[in-house]
Amino acid sequence: MLLDTNSPLFWQESYRNGRIPWDLGEPTPTFARLAASGQYPPGEMIVLGAGHGHDARLFARHGFAVTAVDFAPQAVATMHKLNDPAYPVQIVQADIFELDEGWDGRFDYLLEYTCFCAIDPARRGEYAALAARLLKHGGRYIALSFPIGTRPGGPPFVVQPDAVVELLTEHGFTLQHREFPADSVPSRQNIEELIILRKRP
Repeated sequence: MLLDTNSPLFWQESYRNGRIPWDLGEPTPTFARLAASGQYPPGEMIVLGAGHGHDARLFARHGFAVTAVDFAPQAVATMHKLNDPAYPVQIVQADIFELDEGWDGRFDYLLEYTCFCAIDPARRGEYAALAARLLKHGGRYIALSFPIGTRPGGPPFVVQPDAVVELLTEHGFTLQHREFPADSVPSRQNIEELIILRKRP
């Protein structure tokens, strides 16, 4: 049976078989730098396609109220196992595109890494609309756009940061910052770009 990337079964198979190359096994160094910088005051954060939740737990330890969403049962089970009672993350098993309107305008931050590149590229406009819906006015979209490139196929489906910025601008965001992080893990140097946009008030 050919599984669809829109289905949790596709990702459940990846987790079950240990084919999860997107998982660094620890928090993303660039996000660790941002979390420790004090540049972004703690607030409510959502992590979409959170996987094992390394980055979600990172920000929780820095005082953020973090909600981590994934629809692969094994990823969610691992997040529950690793959840730290001292700095708990709210863990939700759900399809991100099926989050109801009760989530609208709730979050100060949306953290993105390896979710955008995992979804069907035909749904990227839908993803941008979701980000706009979830964030408060003035909320920030913090993303590592990965993998940058032009090759066909996926997942991961390649990302062009300029196109992401343009798409989010169309959905009410303003670019605040972008950089090729010096602290990207070696295998991802120069094929990921940090982009931070703010939802216009």
